[in-house]
Amino acid sequence: MIHYVALEKQWQDEKDDLMPIIEDVLCKSKYVHGIEIDEFEKNIAEVCCTKFAVALNSGTDALKLALQLIGVSRGDEVITQPNSFIATAATIVQHGAKPVFVDVCDDLNIDPELIEQAITSKTKAILPAYLTGRIANMGKIMPIASKYNIPVIEDAAQAIGSYYDGRPSGSFGKAGCFSVHPLKNLNACGDGGFLTTNDETIYRMTKLLRNHGLETREKSLHFGFVSRMDSLQAAILNYRLGKLNNVIEKRRENAKYYFNNLNDKHILLPIEKECEFNSYHTFVIQTEKRDALQRYLNKNDIITTVHYPTPIHLQPAATYLGHTKNDFPKTEIQAKTMLSLPVHQFLCESDLENICCTINKFFDLKN
Repeated sequence: MIHYVALEKQWQDEKDDLMPIIEDVLCKSKYVHGIEIDEFEKNIAEVCCTKFAVALNSGTDALKLALQLIGVSRGDEVITQPNSFIATAATIVQHGAKPVFVDVCDDLNIDPELIEQAITSKTKAILPAYLTGRIANMGKIMPIASKYNIPVIEDAAQAIGSYYDGRPSGSFGKAGCFSVHPLKNLNACGDGGFLTTNDETIYRMTKLLRNHGLETREKSLHFGFVSRMDSLQAAILNYRLGKLNNVIEKRRENAKYYFNNLNDKHILLPIEKECEFNSYHTFVIQTEKRDALQRYLNKNDIITTVHYPTPIHLQPAATYLGHTKNDFPKTEIQAKTMLSLPVHQFLCESDLENICCTINKFFDLKN
């Protein structure tokens, strides 16, 4: 069986290193606000080439805080895409604002050519989501944002370690929002996230609001909530951050194997542009025979998944927005054709050979 993820293998590979780290945190018994948090924030800011980073308990809270701190509120609009994970739009709605969707490109990222026409007097932010680990076309998005003086919030949940024109994810916008969910390339053993920024006000307010707005134990400057990363997760992430480049390198090697061995006559492959460096959180192919191919792979003990089968604008939660089928045709077509193949760092060459041969055989049988 070739699994889509390999968290058990990751634990077996790392447990001799991680157990002393975990024991150290437990022995110190400083589970909240430990020095591991400060270390992680320093380290991750360096990775993302930003002045500041704040550790949080989820990527969703990073989005929520970023939108709040640029002033998104009831009646505002935020431009984003309908093919992301539900959290991208949900955080907009939770502020009383409206997600204004625009369609996407072949690379699954927001189409910059459609952004400008979606801007109104109510537009408060542009929120591109970097799907599959591939950064959106920031070379076109940032000039539009600058022209209209609209802040950009990066949903970089899937894109730690990715680059566009030599710049890392999380370094383009007013804030970068990341997840370290167990399925991410940089993963905790539970939920977690962080926010990156060069804006000192956003940095200081995020640190306050994640902990009830407390300046001291007895003094609250702002009504906040709890969105702390715990010390244990930060310690694990500090260790895994040292392995991140190797993880991404192996995923890129796996992607290269797919490029070299999958027959692209019947599928669309996620070819990188020269200005891109994709960390391959997912490796997504597109084919009109997606469902049949997925069943065939499953029958041959190869597990795949779909990110995401129902676009946000067609979710029951979004009914009140009034969207119908065919409002965003490219997104809807992709939702029926996308298939995420295993790309994790524990795949061996025989696994990749098996996957490619099975996919190519499927299309040979169908033609």
